[in-house]
Amino acid sequence: MQFNGFKKEGIEFLRELKQNNSKEWFELHRYVWEKNILAPNISFIKDMGETLQILVPTINALPKVGGSLFRIYRDIRFSKDKTAMKSKIGLLFWQGRAHRMQSSSFYMHYDESEYFVASGIRNFKPPLLKAYRRYIQDEKHAKNLHTILKDLTSKGYSLPEPKYKRVPKEFDKDNNFVYLSLFGAMFAYKQFKIDDIFYKQELLDRLFNIYSDMSNLQCWVYDLEVNSKI
Repeated sequence: MQFNGFKKEGIEFLRELKQNNSKEWFELHRYVWEKNILAPNISFIKDMGETLQILVPTINALPKVGGSLFRIYRDIRFSKDKTAMKSKIGLLFWQGRAHRMQSSSFYMHYDESEYFVASGIRNFKPPLLKAYRRYIQDEKHAKNLHTILKDLTSKGYSLPEPKYKRVPKEFDKDNNFVYLSLFGAMFAYKQFKIDDIFYKQELLDRLFNIYSDMSNLQCWVYDLEVNSKI
């Protein structure tokens, strides 16, 4: 076990980065990022990835930048936010061989004030959206997803807001599960303010319990990918 919690100095670094958002400032303070962000996050990925194998033996946990740790440099070509650096740290553990962002995953990000824990896929690109809609036209799949979502919300987890207002033409508007067709993503999440547990090894237990609650959704989304021809 290597992970002993995230660093308070790392949170302070993110707070300062938000106020000094430039590549020049970051490069001058890269040593702080390496010590207080990179090192503990690599340890987290190794330990959380190993623990998640209990739920998903084939989970992808790559302890490097560009693997399970998102790059801190922002690609402004594809972002409405044109600031040079990201002021939050993103971490992803995914299943399958598809692109990590279009794979069923366990996800986390944090900034200077809160952390966000989720499972599923946070945005369907057009091919996967089409496959998702086709998949839930099978009532068995739709009913199963409905049951999973109902269970998660009863436990206090949140779902994304529906992205679309109009029911797709291929769906029966009177179907009990037609609301599922309005989603542009499928995930559940929980948010926390930065607290004492964030800085302790016990954070692994908290996240594992959350991911365990969400494992049925993660599995459903993975089955969607496997059984859909995209």
